[in-house]
Amino acid sequence: MYQCADILGKVERMIDKDEKKITRVLFCGPHFPASHTYTREYLKEFPFVQVDDVPLDDVPGVIQNYNICIVKTMKFDSNLLSRAEKMKLIMQYGVGLEGVDIDSATKFGIKVARIPSHVTGNAASCAEMAIYLMLGLLRKQNEMQIAIKQRKLGDPIGDTLLGKTVFILGFGNIGIDLAKRLRPFGVKIIATKRSWATHSLVSCLSNVSVQNGPVNDLVDEKGGHEDIHKFASKADIVVCCLCLNSDTVGVVNKPFISLMRKGSLLVNIARGGLLDYEAVSYYLESGHLGGLGIDVAWTEPFDPDDPILKFSNVLVTPHVAGVTDYSHRSMSKVVGDVAIQLHEGRPLTGIEVVN
Repeated sequence: MYQCADILGKVERMIDKDEKKITRVLFCGPHFPASHTYTREYLKEFPFVQVDDVPLDDVPGVIQNYNICIVKTMKFDSNLLSRAEKMKLIMQYGVGLEGVDIDSATKFGIKVARIPSHVTGNAASCAEMAIYLMLGLLRKQNEMQIAIKQRKLGDPIGDTLLGKTVFILGFGNIGIDLAKRLRPFGVKIIATKRSWATHSLVSCLSNVSVQNGPVNDLVDEKGGHEDIHKFASKADIVVCCLCLNSDTVGVVNKPFISLMRKGSLLVNIARGGLLDYEAVSYYLESGHLGGLGIDVAWTEPFDPDDPILKFSNVLVTPHVAGVTDYSHRSMSKVVGDVAIQLHEGRPLTGIEVVN
């Protein structure tokens, strides 16, 4: 009897020991499914790392079991963070960390990090989507589909990017990649950024060749955040590339849009909260705003019955600007490598820790 109990105790101790050898990675919710699918594929040869995707409602009940968390669209407040007893690192599968209470995470000893967009192809993917939306609005994509159904030829008449002035609102990694791709279209590029320190631009492009000269040559006119209204009045197209924070929420509001040229286009591939919904809807209704192209929205997933879809000059995509096979496989490698590094107690590389 004693021998049996001794064996059971030994087995339990072995299980406990094995449990400690597993590094657990939690992906929150079902959205952006390629994120957890590709990460799981990348780590299939590393049995000591376990990747789980958990429904949003179930996260609070299991978060205490995980060492790394990929937040995706979930909000992490102080209450949820207090339950993350084993958590060492919270990451975003991308760059946006506005849903994480970073101060609380710091208090609980949890590192918070983003994956820099310029090293994974995420910025390039977002830049390409911005151009896709611009061209779709200029060439009247929705009206063309109607024309096909009505068997029309040579209608509607669209427009070109050639000769347009494009205002890049927020000249970070995405803005830089967008400017590089816009140059061959023959546009004038104006941009605003809080700081135009040369070293920050160079560091962003350390592994990228610029075909059209130095980084500063990508922009015809530069300004600070205080110049956004002035620049809005000069542009045919405004592209939002800003991070979302307390200073930028609702920055594209009635005063901003009222100063845009009549018939100008608005594109947002950053965060939905940058746009004031009521203002956008009002100026679409009045005809002042010539078109709206958004990959991100005020509510996500996007409501297919949203009244804004009644306008033929509105294009909406389901938050897929950065969701390409290239960018997601690159980010899955970063997440996988970080999980291995954490498991082995090595320094974490490939991420930008913000606390």
